[in-house]
Amino acid sequence: MKLIPNAKQVAKKSLSLWVNRIAFALMILPEVLYALTGIDTNPALLFWAGAALYVAVEISRLIDQGIGDRASSPALVMIVALAMSAAPVPPPAFAGPVSEAEFLQEAVPLTSQWEGKRNTAYLDKIASPPRWTVCYGETRGVKQGDYYTDAECSAMLADGLVEYRNALHRAFTPETLQNRLTPKRDAAYVDLAWNAGVYAISRSTAVRRLNAGNIRGGCYAIGWWDKAGNRRIRGLVNRRKVDVACCLHGLDAAELAA
Repeated sequence: MKLIPNAKQVAKKSLSLWVNRIAFALMILPEVLYALTGIDTNPALLFWAGAALYVAVEISRLIDQGIGDRASSPALVMIVALAMSAAPVPPPAFAGPVSEAEFLQEAVPLTSQWEGKRNTAYLDKIASPPRWTVCYGETRGVKQGDYYTDAECSAMLADGLVEYRNALHRAFTPETLQNRLTPKRDAAYVDLAWNAGVYAISRSTAVRRLNAGNIRGGCYAIGWWDKAGNRRIRGLVNRRKVDVACCLHGLDAAELAA
């Protein structure tokens, strides 16, 4: 037995039903588009467009049903929840751009724990062409028989991380560099670039979200980079979990203090 005898006809003519469907489609479109094509869009813009449609249709329901009607209570709860989530959150109060020394204090231990270290040069036969490699994967100027101490390897890694950081920072907006990076967050993004490449990460959803002011969403998008050859790798899954945790570190406290 149908609750509404002409349910199909009602559904076709129901404005609120179709607005809800459009709103939902807008909110998930960036992720679907990225998953299917690898194309990035600004997720914040489409998300809030969808949220605005939800609010509009629920307000229309309240007007039709009457504010005092018990049946309007769920709609009122949804409007309040959306209004609270849509309220702008002031950016965390940072002391300005992260210094290179602050960055390295976080980045060197973060990246070195995942990169195998070999003090004596070895021939990396997986590389094409094979290359003499040493320390944490350094190849520039390395030749057979080279040996480096642990301190020299750490210094070599630091130089490489700074180089990657400088390149990745070109993809960040001035607002991001000034107000959205902490030492840990800076290190997390650079560790991702060290692992996946500056070019790819500069165009990633993680960077786009951060530049759009969606700090939390950008951090979560770092976790997407846990695959190699379209297959999830346990080591990459664990590495990205640590990166995401570093990126999110102190975010709640900073938002509350702002």
